[in-house]
Amino acid sequence: MARNRRSAARHGYIAIDKPGGWTSHDVVARVRRIVGERRVGHAGTLDPAAVGVLPVAVGLATRTVEYLSDAAKTYHAEITFGIETDSADGDGTVTAQRGADGVTREAVESALEAFQGPQMQVPPLHSAVQIDGKRLYELAHAGLEAPEIPARAIEIHAIDLVQWEHPVATVEITCSKGTYVRSIARDLGERLGTGAYLSNLVRTATGPFTLADAMTLEDLESRLASEPWAAVAAHPDRALEHLPALVVNAGQRIAWYQGKTLPLVAPLGECRVYDSSGVWIGVGRSNGETIQPAKVVALEELDQSAQGQGRSA
Repeated sequence: MARNRRSAARHGYIAIDKPGGWTSHDVVARVRRIVGERRVGHAGTLDPAAVGVLPVAVGLATRTVEYLSDAAKTYHAEITFGIETDSADGDGTVTAQRGADGVTREAVESALEAFQGPQMQVPPLHSAVQIDGKRLYELAHAGLEAPEIPARAIEIHAIDLVQWEHPVATVEITCSKGTYVRSIARDLGERLGTGAYLSNLVRTATGPFTLADAMTLEDLESRLASEPWAAVAAHPDRALEHLPALVVNAGQRIAWYQGKTLPLVAPLGECRVYDSSGVWIGVGRSNGETIQPAKVVALEELDQSAQGQGRSA
């Protein structure tokens, strides 16, 4: 048991600036070696060719990854018109080439308006979506006939053309979980009648984490050699900043750790919970009149000296 506790001495989030050519799992494996912890995960997979913000959770932060995975994400996407690939990005094989001379800034801006808001999106063939127990990219790599891919509900919160250098459009996109930017590029090319593919992708934000927070793997290694963990990593509750905060008194804190429902008025849904000294003790779920513990953080696990000070609202 002591060994398991030592292996979870660090808790928090590290925003990694993922390099091109690396899978998200590659990054997790490298972070695991650098920080010396086994409990490491990531929030929001990035394709190998993509770069940018990949939040990596360490220790107890892995218990809040779901909140980041569900958070909105922002991208800078370069979309090249006149070429189509089987993967809808630059890693695929060119399947068609068409002239893009007629594509203008005005035409792109007008077409982008149709992508705003809730909609149904068909994932690309080369993706991790499963159909009948098989991932689409496995079927594609095996050369099997592509199945009919069902559309999925997504939402584009914002989509704007930020640069135009024919035939490449740089588009800033803020979107919901499950959105494939490659599919946006593909569908935009179809709408303009020229075909298109995603020629470059940078994720600039995932939930509260932005490129300004992100560091390279090399930076992480060098900083940990000279700085304390709390100066390098964000607190595990950083993923919960969008939730309302609730502070409980000493008696309520005891009841919380006993798993009891607390008679506290709070906004409907989930909230982050702190004790009276500002230490994060978990996530609660409210029906408006009471709070039920949904995730309880054991104090023997959460070593404040190792992962930074707790934060209250």
